[in-house]
Amino acid sequence: MIDFKGQVVYDLGAVFLNLNEFAETHCVEGAEIPVVVDKDQLNKLKKGQILGLIEADMLLMGKKEDFPSYLSPGTLINVDGREMIVANSGEDMGLVELALRQNRTG
Repeated sequence: MIDFKGQVVYDLGAVFLNLNEFAETHCVEGAEIPVVVDKDQLNKLKKGQILGLIEADMLLMGKKEDFPSYLSPGTLINVDGREMIVANSGEDMGLVELALRQNRTG
């Protein structure tokens, strides 16, 4: 019998990041990976006025091992050919959550 943490790890890949369920493929730092882009959750988080989330344009979630290790706020990350800035990041039980904003210049 699998324990709770093991079940969460299994569900992460088998359900949440399953391309036939919630996830879609995006190119992150040159690698095609399954991620979930969640606009509804981002809008809820923005209402909480959390620093970094107010200006975020995208909430991206995926497996920790699929992302680079350098994801602190202010870091540039390329998503689908667009340079984005990490506004906020977090990780829980192998799932990375990145709030990203467009790199606005000029």
